Amino acid sequence: MKLFSSVYDVPNVKALVDEALQLKQNPYSYQHLGKNKTMALVFLNPSLRTRMSTQKAALNLGMNVMVLNMDKEGWALELRDNVIMNGNSVEHIREAAAVMGQYADIIGVRSFPGLKIREEDYNEMIFNKFVQFCGVPVVSLESATRHPLQSLADLVTIEELKTRERPKVVLTWAPHVKSLPQAVPNSFAEWMCKADVDFVITHPKGYELCTDFTNGATIINNQDEALADADFIYVKNWSAYEPYGKIFPGNGDWMLTNEKLKGTNNAKVMHCLPVRRDLELSSEILDGASSIVVHEAANRVWAAQAVLKRMLEKLSD
Repeated sequence: MKLFSSVYDVPNVKALVDEALQLKQNPYSYQHLGKNKTMALVFLNPSLRTRMSTQKAALNLGMNVMVLNMDKEGWALELRDNVIMNGNSVEHIREAAAVMGQYADIIGVRSFPGLKIREEDYNEMIFNKFVQFCGVPVVSLESATRHPLQSLADLVTIEELKTRERPKVVLTWAPHVKSLPQAVPNSFAEWMCKADVDFVITHPKGYELCTDFTNGATIINNQDEALADADFIYVKNWSAYEPYGKIFPGNGDWMLTNEKLKGTNNAKVMHCLPVRRDLELSSEILDGASSIVVHEAANRVWAAQAVLKRMLEKLSD
C-alpha cells in the first residue's frame, strides 16, 4: 500500500479490519518492519486523537516519528502553480512536500476544507499535491472530503462489538453551532457501504451528502423511523453540500437522547469526537452504558497500525 486516502485504496476491507483486531492483541509483533524508518505527521489543522493514535501506532511498529504543525511552525504554503509569490505565502508546496519526502519514509497529512468553494475542497488540492510531490507513501489524517483512518476505526469497533452477523448501522445528523465539514460523514458512509451492514443515513431535509459517498445507503428524513432496531448509531453534525457549507435554523430536536434509544436494539452510540455535550449529543448518553465513544477512539491506534504495517511491508518489498 502506497496511498491511504479512502476505502478504494483497500483491496479487501474485511481483511484490513481483521488485521487491525489482530494487532490489538499483539501490538509489538512487527517492530522489525519500522526499524530505522521515519514517519512525518504533518498537520495543517488541530488534532488530538489522530495525532496521538497515529504516533502511537508508528511507535508500536518501531518507527521514529516527527510531528510538524504547519499552521504554527511552518511557512505559509503556496498551492497554485505559475504565480509570482509576492503575497503572504513563503514556500511552494512543490519544494515543501519534496523536502519532507527526503526526511521521511511515510508521510501523514491533515488538512480541512475552507467550506466556501465546493469545487476547491472536493478537488482535494492540498492532499493531492503532497501525494504528487513528496515521493513517498502518504496517509490521509483527514482531508477536505474524507477521514479514512477514523472510518476504519469505526468499522473495527462495529466488527468487534456487534451482536448479530449483519448489524443495522445508522448515521444520524446532529445539531451544532457552526458549519462543519462533510469529511467524517462522507467517509463513514463510504466505508459502511462497502461493509456487510444494513446502513441507514438520517438527517433533516437540506443536509443531503454528495451521492458519490452514499451509493448503497438507505436515506430517511424521519429520525425515529431510521433509528428503529438499530444496533449502532453514529452521531455527527455536518453542513449542507448544497448550498455548500451552509447551516439552517432549527432542528435542535435531532440531538440523540436516551428516550430516542428506546426503539433500538440496545444500540451502541458512536461519535468521532470532539463532541459538544448537550448540543450534538446528550450527556446522559455520553455518560451512560450505551456510549462507546472512548472505546472507538482507542481503536484509532489499531486502525492506523494496520495501515502503516501494510505500507512498511510494501517498502520492504
